[in-house]
Amino acid sequence: MTDWLYGEDGYYATYKNIGKSGDFYTAVSTSKFFGGTVAKHIISLVDEGFLQQNATICEIGAHHGYFLADVIEFIYTLRPELLSTLDFVVIERFDDLQEHQTNYFKESFGDVVSLTHYKSLSELKCENAFFIANEIFDAFPCELYFKGKTARMNEHEAEFDVDNDWVSEKAKKYHKDRGEIAIGYEEFAREMTDSCDKFEFMTFDYGEMQARPDFSIRVYAKHEVIPFFDENIKRKELFGKSDITYDVTFAHVKDAYEEAGVEFVELKAQMVALVDMGILDLLEILKEADRPLCYEEIKNDISMDKATFYRNISKFEDEGILNAFESNDKKRYFEVKLTPHAHFVCVKCNGVECIKNIDITLPTYEINNVIINGTCPSCLVTV
Repeated sequence: MTDWLYGEDGYYATYKNIGKSGDFYTAVSTSKFFGGTVAKHIISLVDEGFLQQNATICEIGAHHGYFLADVIEFIYTLRPELLSTLDFVVIERFDDLQEHQTNYFKESFGDVVSLTHYKSLSELKCENAFFIANEIFDAFPCELYFKGKTARMNEHEAEFDVDNDWVSEKAKKYHKDRGEIAIGYEEFAREMTDSCDKFEFMTFDYGEMQARPDFSIRVYAKHEVIPFFDENIKRKELFGKSDITYDVTFAHVKDAYEEAGVEFVELKAQMVALVDMGILDLLEILKEADRPLCYEEIKNDISMDKATFYRNISKFEDEGILNAFESNDKKRYFEVKLTPHAHFVCVKCNGVECIKNIDITLPTYEINNVIINGTCPSCLVTV
């Protein structure tokens, strides 16, 4: 896996696009508000005094650079003065990716934001930092283990005939008789603690706290996920040309950091986090309203910032729970999807109303929105 991903001609050695011919889609790739949520959290850490205003904001393995750029964009929106005091850093070992990230930041921010690169955490020395990573632990090299034996690769075929005491001890500790044993978590945790005196580290990865009872290692090729041990897989053709990953055992991550003297705070599922941020309150407000509402009309009644609001709203739009449209005032309005109806938008006051006594059905067509522009009764009186 080390050679597959990180070798001279490995998959990560050069820039890759996201999508059908490139890298996996992730939450970072599909929504800017993912970064907005992290930006809000960083600001809260500054307000609480955990982060200083001159703290280092460091993404590890930024690849395209989009994630950190989104974080910076929302920091500018929510607390613009921090852009001139925070230090933005990317840990990236490959020169091609560093060049792409630098160019992307130049296009996005010009000279307003300065980006510093390091090839490894061991090069970084700072007093106070917020570290962020997206799907990094599932990209660490791993050993393949099966009933007491570790695999070696012979002509791209796995032969389980190696005795490795370290791997066997880890397998026993995490109750595995088969699966992946990650290599490097312990060193990575020590490097992070050596690089900074006081920090918080947030990472997003696929996996579970306890080890899964089977192999999860898989290859991504042309928008298809192929199990590594699929009988029809063409490993030789895919080697170094496609992404490869596996599910993270978070107990291993937790142990590695606690051994390095770092407190493990929590492991939280995404939906739990959404509830904690007040998503149920948001839905209740929209359900009870007699007309579509925009963010400005809701913000005082919900416990989330604008970035988090839009990130959560987009999920419910995708699921068909909410309906949304842009009005004359360039604001997006939202409502719970119930029965199809039209909306009246006043060209004078930009007021939005639901019009439910007009038949908007059209045989063989699917109608998303019907917008009627005009002047409302209140504005007609004042004309």
